Amino acid sequence: MNARPKKSFGQHFLHEKRYIERIVSAIAPKDGDTLVEIGPGEGALTLPLLAAAHRLTAIELDTDLIPALGERAAPIGDLRIVHADVLKVDFAALARELGASRLRIAGNLPYYISSPILFHCVEHAESIQDMHFMLQKEVVDRMAADPGSKVYGRLSVMLQLACRVVPLLDVPPGAFRPPPKVDSSVVRLVPLAPEERHDAAPDDVHAVVKAAFAQRRKTLSNALRQLLDADSIRGAGIDPGARAETLTPGDFVRLAKALPAQAAKD
Repeated sequence: MNARPKKSFGQHFLHEKRYIERIVSAIAPKDGDTLVEIGPGEGALTLPLLAAAHRLTAIELDTDLIPALGERAAPIGDLRIVHADVLKVDFAALARELGASRLRIAGNLPYYISSPILFHCVEHAESIQDMHFMLQKEVVDRMAADPGSKVYGRLSVMLQLACRVVPLLDVPPGAFRPPPKVDSSVVRLVPLAPEERHDAAPDDVHAVVKAAFAQRRKTLSNALRQLLDADSIRGAGIDPGARAETLTPGDFVRLAKALPAQAAKD
């Protein structure tokens, strides 16, 4: 099956066998797993994952790819293909429908909407065991960045507050058809256990992180002036003269807890 990649869907089909094998090995699927693949494309990952787990649910938006994928999968295992925009899929409802406590999610994500998909999955973290995604290497670098890094930012903080982020391997452009103009990486995301999660209001955390990184060269006292004054920032144990890029994810939680009532909603 050599489908014509569609630029409108951001399609780059993985075809290099050695990278496929390494990715499947990293996912380590086994019989009994409830696997969900986002954007199966031509089935490069779908078929070996299905062979190991014996059943898999694939979410595919491109109707042209579905018939051939179903035919190739039929002798291998039970493949259910859901024609849908993944951003509209309720993973909690899907887990209940599949009779699973939690899902294992994988996918070679369209790079132009990778961040919205990541945040959508994080919103359903309680229904997810782990995630393995192929993304633009620059995005994975940002996701895993430590405070003080030039690429540490909003994406780093919000994902690290929800998941353990583990970069696994880099994949060159030549492993895809057509080759993208950037390097790619595979990353593992493991949602934090309930006892590891912060207890601040999610909207407050989002508001603080968004404001702090809106102009990252500004000090916190300037960047957060619409939310917190210098004394409140200092009261949270943080220097008002610091910049957002130097704060840990936990620091942002403390700032969120210092917000006066309704501040994040104004």
